[in-house]
Amino acid sequence: MSNIKQITTPLTLDQIADLKAGDQVAITGTIYTGRDAAHKKLLEALDAGEKLPFDIEGQIIYYVGPCPPQPGQPIGSAGPTTSGRMDTLSDPLLSIGLKGMIGKGPRGQMVIDSMIKNKAIYFAAVGGAGALIARSVKESEVVAYPELGPEAIYKLTVENFPAIVAIDAEGNNQYTIGKAEYAV
Repeated sequence: MSNIKQITTPLTLDQIADLKAGDQVAITGTIYTGRDAAHKKLLEALDAGEKLPFDIEGQIIYYVGPCPPQPGQPIGSAGPTTSGRMDTLSDPLLSIGLKGMIGKGPRGQMVIDSMIKNKAIYFAAVGGAGALIARSVKESEVVAYPELGPEAIYKLTVENFPAIVAIDAEGNNQYTIGKAEYAV
C-alpha cells in the first residue's frame, strides 16, 4: 500500500501542492461533516458577522449525514452525499480557509475555479461504502446545529480515512481525466 499517500489534518499548503488528481489518500486527524443545511447555517453566520462553530482554516468538510451508531461505536454508516448540492455554498468557505472537501460526484466549474484560487482539494469517497468508511472514524461529536439531526456538524477524529483526489488545487479533474483515458 505504499502508493497511498498518508495525509494529516489540518491541511497545509505543502500537502495540497503535493496532491494530484487520481492520488489515493488515507486521511488522519480531524474532519468536520456538513451537508447543505449545515452549509446554509454557516453562511448565515458569516453574513451576520458571527464566529463559525469551528476554526475552518486548513480543515476538511465531509459531505455526509451519518447514521446513528451501534452501541459501542462512534458513528454509524457514513457514506458521502452528492457534492454538487454544495456547489453554490462552497466558495465563501473556501475563501476563508477551507482547504478540503470530501463527497461524491463531479463539481461545477465555479467550485473548481474557487479551489484553484484558494488552493484547495476535492476528495472523492466511494458511494455505497458507508459502513467501511465508518471504520476509519475513531471519535464523533456534534459541534454545531444539533437541531439538524444527522445533518448537524460533527467533529470526526479519523484514522486512515480512504479517499481519492478527484480535483487537485491546479484544477486537474479526475472525472474528466478518467473519461478521456477510456474514451473509444
